[in-house]
Amino acid sequence: MKTRIEVPADSLFGPDNLPYGVFAPEGQDFRVGARIGEQVIDLAAALEDPVFAEPSLNAFMATGPRRWQEARNRIRELIDDEIPREAVHPLRDVRTKLPVAIGDYVDFYASIDHATNLGRLFRPDAEPLLPNWRHLPVGYHGRAGTVVVSGTDIVRPCGQRRTSSGAPDFGPSRRLDIEAELGFVVGVGSELGTPIDIDQFAEHVFGVALVNDWSARDIQAWEYQPLGPFLGKSFATSLSAWITPLAALETARIPLQEQEPEPLPYLRGSQRWGLDIDLAVHWNGQTVSHPPYSRMYWSPAQMLAHLTANGAATRTGDLYASGTISGPAPDERGSFIELSWGGTEPVTVNGLHRTFLEDGDEVVITASAPGSDTRRIGLGEVRGRIWHARG
Repeated sequence: MKTRIEVPADSLFGPDNLPYGVFAPEGQDFRVGARIGEQVIDLAAALEDPVFAEPSLNAFMATGPRRWQEARNRIRELIDDEIPREAVHPLRDVRTKLPVAIGDYVDFYASIDHATNLGRLFRPDAEPLLPNWRHLPVGYHGRAGTVVVSGTDIVRPCGQRRTSSGAPDFGPSRRLDIEAELGFVVGVGSELGTPIDIDQFAEHVFGVALVNDWSARDIQAWEYQPLGPFLGKSFATSLSAWITPLAALETARIPLQEQEPEPLPYLRGSQRWGLDIDLAVHWNGQTVSHPPYSRMYWSPAQMLAHLTANGAATRTGDLYASGTISGPAPDERGSFIELSWGGTEPVTVNGLHRTFLEDGDEVVITASAPGSDTRRIGLGEVRGRIWHARG
């Protein structure tokens, strides 16, 4: 038996999108699927290809761009025709998991508006951007083992916090925050000692996904000098269940804003990898911010080139993220420390004055980008609810 999938014209998940995820129907094992509308296509069954029977995208991603495009073309042909009925599952009836087995995780700091806002908050009497910021994509290595799929509850972290006396105590974070980000998933790795050229970005990166890199601002403030984020960032990073392939974002590609001074030669590319992606941050059901990725200073191609410039190797499944995405307007800020200006200007959420996250709060980040024929495509969502600290 075969069926035809009907997708509403206004769906963010039409045939121009086709994000990949890992799902399991009731009582069955996890396998790779593609989302179309509110349905999931079982690709192992529909394409009769065992690479999609794996419980992660890694095996498929490792096959490289040519195979990625061939699979995308075959899926679109099936959608235009008919698909075996047993290969189609309602999205509401399946479970999802982390779509990739992540080897390494790197977080960048690529938004000039976010970096400027934090510089003004933390160094009000100095230049907001440090001298190196316009010369390289600043980043740090995160903890791959605490990257979790969207929908996973987040336990409030504990750590050392500076007290009014200047000495630390230990306890739950009181300034728990979000960071609305875009993540990039490496499909084809690189050898140790061999940098990735900036114009080889699309030969290595499989796709993009929404990220919420939760942040304990009080823990981070005490520990981050001189070596940077540690326990204030490593407790949890949420990743969308769906990876949007780069091919779906062709229409969204735009030039970067002017970079001054001109980057060093290894960070200059001939291809446009700015992306016109609009995010939205929802706090307990209320939309509080619309961060624009189009404002990012450093591109994902520059981030990857810099990440490997010293010869560092990459592997299939590696994840790197943009850092907080913010725009110049108050309602375009991608973190609550910015929205509340360090806690001094509370945000009204459902009639309550709020600054940082409380137990029971839920944050959902969504995004969309231009598709073909004036349609938009969706990047799914990344969702998390805060649970009280343990111990």
